Amino acid sequence: MTLTDQLPATNDPDALFDAFTEWVTGTGIELYPAQQEALIELVSGNNVILATPTGSGKSLVATGAHFVALAAGVRTFYTAPIKALVSEKFFALCDVFGPDKVGMMTGDSSVNPGAPIICCTAEILANIALRDGKDADVGQVVMDEFHFYAEPERGWAWQVPLLELPNAQFLLMSATLGDVTRFVDDLSRRTGRTTAVVASAERPVPLYHSYVVTPLHETISELLDTNQAPIYVVFFTQASALEQAQALMSINVCTREEKDKIAELIGDFRFTAGFGKTLSRLVRSGIGVHHAGMLPKYRRLVERLAQAGLLKVICGTDTLGVGINVPIRTVVFTALSKYDGVRTRHLNAREFHQIAGRAGRAGFDTVGNVVVQAPEHVVETEKALAKAGDDPKKRRKVVRKQAPEGFVSWTDKTFDRLVAAAPEPLVSRFGVSHGMVLGVIGRPGDAFAAMRKLLEDNHEDRPAQRKHILRAIAIFRALLAAGVVIRLDEPDEQGRRWRLTDELQLDFALNQALSPFALGAIELLDRESPEYALDVVSIIESTLDDPRQVLSAQQHKARGEAVQAMKAEGIEYEERMTLLEDVTHPKPLAELLEAAYNTYRAGHPWVADHPLSPKSVVRDLYERAMTFTEYVGYYQLARSEGLVLRYLADAYRALRQTVPDEAKTDELADLIEWLGELVRQVDSSLIDEWEKLQHPGDEQGGEYVPPAVTRNDRAFTVLVRNAMFQRVKLAAVEDYFALGELDRASGWDAAAWQEALAGYFAEHDEIGTGPDARGPQLLIIDKEPERWLVRQILDDPAGDHDWSITAEVDLAASDEAGSAVVHLSGVGPT
Repeated sequence: MTLTDQLPATNDPDALFDAFTEWVTGTGIELYPAQQEALIELVSGNNVILATPTGSGKSLVATGAHFVALAAGVRTFYTAPIKALVSEKFFALCDVFGPDKVGMMTGDSSVNPGAPIICCTAEILANIALRDGKDADVGQVVMDEFHFYAEPERGWAWQVPLLELPNAQFLLMSATLGDVTRFVDDLSRRTGRTTAVVASAERPVPLYHSYVVTPLHETISELLDTNQAPIYVVFFTQASALEQAQALMSINVCTREEKDKIAELIGDFRFTAGFGKTLSRLVRSGIGVHHAGMLPKYRRLVERLAQAGLLKVICGTDTLGVGINVPIRTVVFTALSKYDGVRTRHLNAREFHQIAGRAGRAGFDTVGNVVVQAPEHVVETEKALAKAGDDPKKRRKVVRKQAPEGFVSWTDKTFDRLVAAAPEPLVSRFGVSHGMVLGVIGRPGDAFAAMRKLLEDNHEDRPAQRKHILRAIAIFRALLAAGVVIRLDEPDEQGRRWRLTDELQLDFALNQALSPFALGAIELLDRESPEYALDVVSIIESTLDDPRQVLSAQQHKARGEAVQAMKAEGIEYEERMTLLEDVTHPKPLAELLEAAYNTYRAGHPWVADHPLSPKSVVRDLYERAMTFTEYVGYYQLARSEGLVLRYLADAYRALRQTVPDEAKTDELADLIEWLGELVRQVDSSLIDEWEKLQHPGDEQGGEYVPPAVTRNDRAFTVLVRNAMFQRVKLAAVEDYFALGELDRASGWDAAAWQEALAGYFAEHDEIGTGPDARGPQLLIIDKEPERWLVRQILDDPAGDHDWSITAEVDLAASDEAGSAVVHLSGVGPT
């Protein structure tokens, strides 16, 4: 039975409270006093601001809120800051209430959008509030991680629902809210409901804090010896986290029995080359790594091992600070300062408590520990003083280490202040965009009055409001001049004097503002061009968010190659440095796209909020005919491979969703299938979960295991084509060493390749690598049940096509590897 089946026949508050608490008791859980208080307020129809520590059961209160909304017959929206949490909550609520009662909207996908319970990102709800205002079909809002209200770029999305949904009941939740007096008064005024604050500084699992001046290695060893594991060691760079994890390999963290249990749980989990092999060694020793640059499957593995109590130490960034339920007994801060993208500064109280709150989880621990390391230069000084002992002369001679230049240091006083400090009051981050103005204009009624109220009755001070008003006026005038907004002589049947033009496409993608531009740009391409498929990819890539680490690596590689070329030409140093300023990451179709974008923007001014960004990652990967692992290695992106894969998955979804079927040539369809299969084989969750969301009734959960790579004939054919063409490209530049590395297992080392190609280069000056060279007409595949026999014909200048590379593709080995396993059999004249 689901919780839906427990709904009482009456909407009486006492009956609701009793029904829900009876269900909770049946699950073996006993409600904390703060949970009971919050639930009483919710069944009474009041708003609730729930400010209780991490691990105090806020999720259960949110479930109770949804139960109340179902009983009242109103739609309830749950919002979270990241799509992964929205998806996680969606599946959890499906289990509790039944799949028919729960829907999800994330911008990437929409599942059961008419359901009475909707899980979505904050931006989705904010856009609904802007478009529909008080008439929105939103009876209740549950905002998780509400401290994101103060995020500089995204905070507007947490504020807008509070301003525009006066008929909704609100539940705002976070462990680090600070003073909420302003929200209490504001919510009560807007909704006409009493707003109750349920706050408790008392944790179900108490925290103990300490400041230490021992070296980090010794601190961790002592914590392990005193049974304070699992330990989460927090760093503020991914490189430092991995470096320390590897350093801990010198400590015998686990017993033999524990290592055997780890190996059993890992099973046949597929670790790829590079970082995967490093992680495999670490976790098998009871040491985890966790940061945003990792592949999702690796982070999930670390979380599963931690939840099973098998990892004694996890080194990572603060990625465990956003809603992931992993039992941690001790949190060790390696620093109390961090670089925030602009400057290096001390942690604020909210950041400190958010991370520290992961220590000591209810149901796992009786206490939690928070340990802060002194700065390294202080630790070194203390070590030297300890060595000097009590001898005053020796102590005076000790040279105290100084902090590195620019280092933002901290002391035990900094630590004491953070422990005692309450989280800072949340700061308003309201902002005005084209999307906001369009949303308000599109709603029924007087758009001018609605926009004025939004701009003058928000949480900003008056000077800031004046700036927002001026920006809104400028945006409105641009929309009017472009014909996007039309003035009506008389109000229409919905009371509007202004409306959006009928020519504006339905659901014009406020969240994906450049998708309509991409459709128009694709129409500019020549479908007969051999570059058409890759040019479509470049258009789609220009509309995606930049994967900054990848683009930086591409630029670094390009500049390195440019320097070598300029040195070979004898260009002087100063001129080289000047010329290097123009060398950047690849930007295919940049001129065409910029011109098309400027033209499009003249008629669609709102896209000014979404700059075009030509780039080449998918295209670069395809043209280099590399596997994912080879690409990551080529650009030295092992620490960011998760970011690379997420970008490729986003590109795959955009190609699938945005490009019309009539614009998909066979080659483009093959490329899209190849991209999807590549992502799936590296980490199937990024594709499989998205596709399963389209069928929420299917079985969910468990580890995502990629299907056999050979099952998708179309995608596997492209993988084979790329594997063969990679050899063509290497042969064209006579890189015999790389060819030997690829085919040594087949008996073809560098010398064998060089000898085989000597005859070709005696007849021809070069090997073609253009579109014709990689075309299907030069690749012959004989598909047998257990193997494919492949012949890649070389594109010689004379057009004789009388030389080829032949190989056998082992299908069973390919399924095991998740990529095309090619055994070279010959190189020579046909």
